Amino acid sequence: MTELDYYEVLEVSKSASGTELKKAYRKLAMQYHPDRNPGDEEAEEKFKVVNEAYQVLSDEEKRSLYDRYGKAGLEGQGMRGGFGGSNMDDVMDMFNSMFGGGFGGFGQTRKDPKQKYALDFEIELKLEFHEAVFGCKKEIDMTYKTACEDCDGTGAKDAKLETCEYCGGQGQILMRQGPMQFAQTCPKCHGQGQSIKEACESCEGKGFHVKEDTVIITVPAGVDSGHRLRAQGYGNEGRNDQRGDLYITFAVKEDEHFVRNGTDIYIEVPVFFTQSLLGETISIPSLDGELDLKLKKGTADKEQYVFPGEGVADVHSGRKGRLIAQVQLILPKKTTDEQKELLEKLQESYGVESRPHKNALDAAFDRVKSWFKG
Repeated sequence: MTELDYYEVLEVSKSASGTELKKAYRKLAMQYHPDRNPGDEEAEEKFKVVNEAYQVLSDEEKRSLYDRYGKAGLEGQGMRGGFGGSNMDDVMDMFNSMFGGGFGGFGQTRKDPKQKYALDFEIELKLEFHEAVFGCKKEIDMTYKTACEDCDGTGAKDAKLETCEYCGGQGQILMRQGPMQFAQTCPKCHGQGQSIKEACESCEGKGFHVKEDTVIITVPAGVDSGHRLRAQGYGNEGRNDQRGDLYITFAVKEDEHFVRNGTDIYIEVPVFFTQSLLGETISIPSLDGELDLKLKKGTADKEQYVFPGEGVADVHSGRKGRLIAQVQLILPKKTTDEQKELLEKLQESYGVESRPHKNALDAAFDRVKSWFKG
């Protein structure tokens, strides 16, 4: 995508207005933003190129240079080092409106200095294999924190805090080690600069009470372990009655037969050696039912057969991966006298072909014998 024309990147015409550019940029930036595609390197790369394209086309001077000379005309115009340029404020304003205050999303928690907990928090949700593959609705019983009204979330009786004596209200202390000096978070007030003189009886000094809630989420088809979903407004509740967000990280259980690798699905198919020799057609399970697997005559152990479009749907694009059937060749562990006789006749019927080791190893035998002559 890095070699595409910037207009193609934003999916607009060369006569697109500033409003059209901004609308196209919003759509693509939302689609490929790293917070929405954790661990997806391809989406991250597309996100960078979308930003690069918008920076150029939304700036009249850069757009004019680009229209006349292409990317070569932008050298020295601030396009070599990633983000930058006069329209960066516009980009930042757009992201603030889309993602609630910055690129960080989760982790840039909205925390009042007097509040003893963050508004956003994360839980893990275990999914069955089929729930992740096909998507589902889940009802989650959860608990969240809400600020204690009696102490206004401070943990102190009547909300009365005093300056921390240990750090003098600085929130940090200076430590000296030899000739070097460095700052360390105060262990008494944990960086707040204030401490509780007398604990609130209602919350026992914690600054919060715990409430129960239920959230119903729609799990999109194709999620995998490590993917994360945000339930907006289901986080902890702050001193100003504002609730943060709940982040749900998925942990998908393994299946007994199917093994998942991204959007590809692997299944091991036991095949008896006679089926391999004859090239039979066998039925194998797939995510949507059954598939016919036509074995090639003489199929080898570990040989793979690929079925495009029979894997898991990509959670972002909806495009399905592959189902890969890997052969596990089964040989008989014991034979009856009758079976042995039949096998010997079968082997003889192949003639020289049935003893491939003989011609292949004769030279090796002769060479070994020569080592011990004389």
